[in-house]
This record gives sequence, C-alpha cells and structure tokens, in this order.
Amino acid sequence: MKAAVLVAPGKVDRDHLTLQEVARPEMKDGHVLLRVRACGLCRTDLHIVEGELPQRLRDLIPGHQIVGDVVEGATVDLPLGTRVGVSWVGGVDGSCPYCKRGMENLCDSPTFTGYTVNGGYAEYALARADFVFPLPEGLDDLHAAPLLCAGIIGFRSLRVADVQLGERVGLFGFGASAHLAIAVLRAWKCDVYVSTRGESHRALATSLGAVWVGSEREKPPVELDRAVTFAPSGDVVVSALASLRKGGIVAINAIHLDRIPQFDYDSLLWGERQMRSVANMTRQDARDFLKIANEIGLKPRVRSFPLDQVVEALAVLKSDEVNGAAVIVP
Repeated sequence: MKAAVLVAPGKVDRDHLTLQEVARPEMKDGHVLLRVRACGLCRTDLHIVEGELPQRLRDLIPGHQIVGDVVEGATVDLPLGTRVGVSWVGGVDGSCPYCKRGMENLCDSPTFTGYTVNGGYAEYALARADFVFPLPEGLDDLHAAPLLCAGIIGFRSLRVADVQLGERVGLFGFGASAHLAIAVLRAWKCDVYVSTRGESHRALATSLGAVWVGSEREKPPVELDRAVTFAPSGDVVVSALASLRKGGIVAINAIHLDRIPQFDYDSLLWGERQMRSVANMTRQDARDFLKIANEIGLKPRVRSFPLDQVVEALAVLKSDEVNGAAVIVP
C-alpha cells in the first residue's frame, strides 16, 4: 500500500515525511483492517511530525481521524463493509485504576492512533475492534473525518468546562475544533464569544453564529460563564481566565502548552474560578458526539488533499491557511 511515513521528526517536508510503498498491516486478534476512505489532519499531527512530542515509534504512519471500511477481521457487530471511524485513543489497558474508575481517557497505558501505533495517512489501517465507531449514514466520509478528533475533543472540552444550556461561552482560537464546538453550543442555545487571530477565522466565527468576535488581544464585552482555549499558548489561557465570572471554568484544549505566564491570583483566579486540562477522550464521548453531530447535521468546513500532498496539507494547516479542517483522501 501507499503510506506517508515519518522517517525522522523535525520538519514538515518530504525529507522527514515521505510517501512510500509499504506492506499492508498484518491482522491481529481483536483488530479490524480498514480500507481508508479519508483521514483528517490535526495539530497534534504537527506536534508529532515536528518532534514537539517525543518519538514513540520509528517509521511511523501518522493520522488519527480515520474513516474506513472493514475489509478483514469482521465480527457480528462489525460485518464486512461496515464504515467506521477511528480516533486519537486507539486502546486502553482496561486494568489500571483510571480504567476501573470509568476514566479511560486517563489510562496509564493508552494506545494513540498515529503516534504509538500506525495511523491513517495510508491506504489501509489496523485498529482495535472495540475502539472503532460505526458512522451514521448522514455523515459522509469527508465531513466525518474531522469529527473524529477535533470534534470529539472539542465536545469533551465543553463537558470539562461544565457548559450548561443557555450560558455565555468563550472560544479562544477558532480552528478545526472550535468551528465544530460552536455548532454544539448553538444547539444548546449558548451565546458564543470568539477571540482569535486571523481575519478569515474571525469571519468564519461570525458566519457560524458567534454573537461577538474579536482579535486574540481583545476581551469579550461580557463576563463569561465558561471558556475553552484551543491554542497551545499560556498567554491565551490567562486571557480566557481574565474573561470569566466568579465560579467560571476554563477548559484547556491543548496536548502541548508553551508555558503558563505569571498572573495575579487575586484578580484572575480568586472567586473559585477554575482551570482544567482536557486529556484525550472516552469512547462514550465519541458515541455521544457522533449522535449529536448526526442529529444537528453538523458539516465541517473542509479542504481535501490527496495522499501525495500530505506535506503540503500539513504546511497549510501550520500556517493557519485552512479555514476549517483539512482531510487526506487516499
């Protein structure tokens, strides 16, 4: 099969991420082999390719927002041809204290698709059968792929922020994940305030129903009940915290942060304001979100690229030139 292989982390270029002919994945017990129909790109992929996350697997095939058909390893629940999605968490041990508490997103020994095992920048991918999600017919391949990480993690962020119906919610940064979260928030009748860089991102937020949109340096005109940050920047976290009412919560949707700058406790954190990190997702998050996405007809803004342009696609993602989500179609 053809696959994009990360031979050496460091840069987004064809010397580091190369298109190769490699063997199709070998079947394992408890797994299914998928013919990849689409694979969404994620900023976590950038962290992996550029080496900001430590290398865990040599000659890695990245990609963790996979839409594919079951072509081998079929079961009663997953017959041949079943169209499924695969997300970032590709497996858990099921035996650690967190798994036993029903907190599988915090598992001590997780498997990460496209990081600790090969992912979906390829024509075929192997996935654990109990970590794939049958996709509703209403979600087509191209628009389903970005839902499988950006959408699910954004949805979990709203849960971590404890968003309630009708609240004022701030989104700080407006890329692939935020432009999906706003659809859920609007379905929940929340007023959404967006602070983000880039005129195109601000225009997109306005078109999707934000009641106020400002630059990354502007503060929303009202106190927020909840906020979610999407940029890997500690400065953005502090900006979100400064916008909260007493008792409000900031959920930090970032697998990597540059730093947390010093800030004044008395004015920013006092009053039982909270900062919470968002770590991965659970299978129940995925099922709940995909159900909601289908019900509300969620259609991400998508730009597609063929597999042989994966380097160009990641470069466009890095430079914020994608207004929505980018998807590889093998």
